[in-house]
Amino acid sequence: QVQVVESGGGLVQPGGSLRLSCAASGFTFSNFCIKWVRQAPGKGLEWVSTISEGGGSAYYADFASGRFKISRDSAKNTVYLQLNSLSPEDTAVYYCARSASICQGGNDYWGQGTQVTVSS
Repeated sequence: QVQVVESGGGLVQPGGSLRLSCAASGFTFSNFCIKWVRQAPGKGLEWVSTISEGGGSAYYADFASGRFKISRDSAKNTVYLQLNSLSPEDTAVYYCARSASICQGGNDYWGQGTQVTVSS
C-alpha cells in the first residue's frame, strides 16, 4: 500500500539545523510531486515546500526560502527537507504528503508527522 513515513525531527537550539526524511513506498516514486507541510501548536496546516516529480523544480513558502532546502533521492525513494537557521517559530509537526495529481493540487497520502522543536 501507499506509504510516506517521516523521520528526523527532534529538539534543536535556535540557529541550529535538522534534516527531515520522507521515505515513500507502494507507488512509482518518480511519478509524483512530494510536499512538506507543517502544523505549529494551536495553528492550522501551513505549506512549506514542494519538489517536482523528477526533482528539477522546487518551491518554497516565503518563510522557508533561503533557509530550507528540499531534495529527493530516486534510488532511495526518499525526499529530504534540510532545515537551517531554525527559530522557535519553526516549532511544529512536519508532514510529508504525496500530491494527488499536479504539483499544485491536493494531497492524497500523508505521513504521521515528525516533531521539530526549536528551543534553548
